[in-house]
Amino acid sequence: MPGPTPELPIVVLDALMPTTQRMVINRRGSTVWEVESHRGHYAVKVGYPIEATADWPAQPWTALAPAREGAVLLRLGVEGIAYGEWEHGTWNFQPWYEGPDLYRLWERCRRKDSSIAPDTSVALECVEALAELHAKGWAHGDVQPAHFIIGPERTHLIDLALARGGHVPEGHDFPFRGCLVHYEAPEIARSVLDTGEAEPTPAADVYALGASLLISATGWRAVEYPDDAPRPVQREAVANGRRRPVKVPGELGELVDAMLSHAPGDRPTISEVVKALT
Repeated sequence: MPGPTPELPIVVLDALMPTTQRMVINRRGSTVWEVESHRGHYAVKVGYPIEATADWPAQPWTALAPAREGAVLLRLGVEGIAYGEWEHGTWNFQPWYEGPDLYRLWERCRRKDSSIAPDTSVALECVEALAELHAKGWAHGDVQPAHFIIGPERTHLIDLALARGGHVPEGHDFPFRGCLVHYEAPEIARSVLDTGEAEPTPAADVYALGASLLISATGWRAVEYPDDAPRPVQREAVANGRRRPVKVPGELGELVDAMLSHAPGDRPTISEVVKALT
């Protein structure tokens, strides 16, 4: 059964009264819109449940994710946030951040025969954005290159629907069952394999940031497995530490290797990563 026809819920239209609206993401379980209105410039996220298919189980949590993220952002004191429910799930709107994501920004570094090393100042901005979240007592849980928006004034860390660190209303909460496996720390992958759930931690975020810097700079995942491997096979490779012998060129090489250490205690803390880059 397909999801609902992509459109902004009436309650969002009434709240924002858009002058322009553009759908920027349409994936199973959610859509994301860029909306401009007399109130400002917003990203609007709309969630609905993913129905089961022959290949994938149902994913009801996607319907709750926008409201959960809205609750997290309010707890973090972000201004311009609202969230609520619609007939198929939940929605939120939040400030729109202009700029490329980390993967797109470092595209030139990944070109064949490129001699361009990744910019350590950009890496530091990403690290500082994550450090700010950790300093407030939260772990992100879904660190990946697309979630760092490199703006003209600062770098923003977005997509906090899976973050853990404070109270979230029970009706909009759901267990953490892992994220995109390319960026899962070994202990997260092992826990999901063994129990179906895991607990995001700052140490796991550091691993995910290391994997994000690596793939953005080189185009290579941190761990080797077939591109079309099922998720349990991917997670087994991550949990077993099947690292590729790939290094980020330039000054970031040794630091990223340390961030990708198999044992959480062997990784630098986010504060130590900030110190290393400054």
